[in-house]
Amino acid sequence: MMSKVLMSQILQLFWRYLGLIATALTIAFFALPQPAYAHHAIGGKTPVNLFEGFLSGLAHPVIGLDHFAFVVAIGLLAVGQRRGALIPAGFVVAAMLGTVIHVFQIDLPAAEVAIAVSVIIFGAMLVWRDRPHWLITLGLGAIAGLFHGYAYGEAIIGAQMFPLFAYLLGFTLIQYGVALVAFLVGNLALQKSANSSPAWLRLSGLAICAIGVVFLTSSVMG
Repeated sequence: MMSKVLMSQILQLFWRYLGLIATALTIAFFALPQPAYAHHAIGGKTPVNLFEGFLSGLAHPVIGLDHFAFVVAIGLLAVGQRRGALIPAGFVVAAMLGTVIHVFQIDLPAAEVAIAVSVIIFGAMLVWRDRPHWLITLGLGAIAGLFHGYAYGEAIIGAQMFPLFAYLLGFTLIQYGVALVAFLVGNLALQKSANSSPAWLRLSGLAICAIGVVFLTSSVMG
């Protein structure tokens, strides 16, 4: 029953805001042709010092649109939630663990597919009027964080200890910073709204869903 209600809400928003969705899809489409070096700031070169490691860590979650969309989504999902700030914190801690998993050459299968699916799921959760319990969101965010962090690890394979630590610090700070900004701005906007699930929040979720669909299609077909 709940899935039917959610699907009905998504379809209503889809037809109402088709232009916004088309814009999100277009942006995502042009972001797709990303070779491995496109996800960090030093052109595919393995970081060799603290500065390069930190810079690459800062850039990776922002340059990768799928990662960036998810970080924004998890910040917005924390809006209005009890202990909401813990939700993005759980994600970034799990992302660090995911990177360590990759560095130790432990395989997480279908990571890119899992990342795209996580973007779709968290976008859909924003569309849904009824938010899940914050612990559920925290748990799902942590699972997603493992896969996002695993993907981040590709850029740091072969690096020495200090660049690796700087990389972890960089992407942890930027992710939590972006999520925290989304969380704070969302809370401010929510305070001015009489609706616990305002249209702008659900529209954001719809656009994030669209981005996830494009990346999922690319991962499956590419």
